[in-house]
Amino acid sequence: MDLLPFFQWLTGIPLSQYFLSHTWAAPIAQVIHLVAVAVFIGALAIVDMRMLGRGLTSRPLSDIARDAQPWLIGGFLVLFITGFPQLTSTALKQYYSPFFWWKMEALVIGLIFTFTVRRRVAMTDEALLGPVLPKVVGILSLAIWTSVTIGARLIGLMG
Repeated sequence: MDLLPFFQWLTGIPLSQYFLSHTWAAPIAQVIHLVAVAVFIGALAIVDMRMLGRGLTSRPLSDIARDAQPWLIGGFLVLFITGFPQLTSTALKQYYSPFFWWKMEALVIGLIFTFTVRRRVAMTDEALLGPVLPKVVGILSLAIWTSVTIGARLIGLMG
């Protein structure tokens, strides 16, 4: 399925035009986006590091995961809300960027993994998990989300 017509349509919607014609719209959205990245990655990392046996080891993993969940979901929602206008204003650049597609594929994998496998492990009683499974899940989570971040940063290399 070719998505080029969709990306061409995105370049013409009013939101795209607004971001392209207002000097401060894109920088403000980018700053908010970066703050949301910090919140989202922080909520992920605190749980992943706990799965690896690092940090907050005096608290049960499930408590940490439950406390981090609203920050994780909130951070992601703000990322989506601030990322979409940025996408519309550079839609064709994104479409032709292999790094954009890398980021999107890794993002889908990350979301599926985070809200299924990772969530199930994080919410399970640690005594039932054994020593290896949480570490494997924590490493995979960190690797997947690092891949998303690398893909996002590399998009800027495409002029």
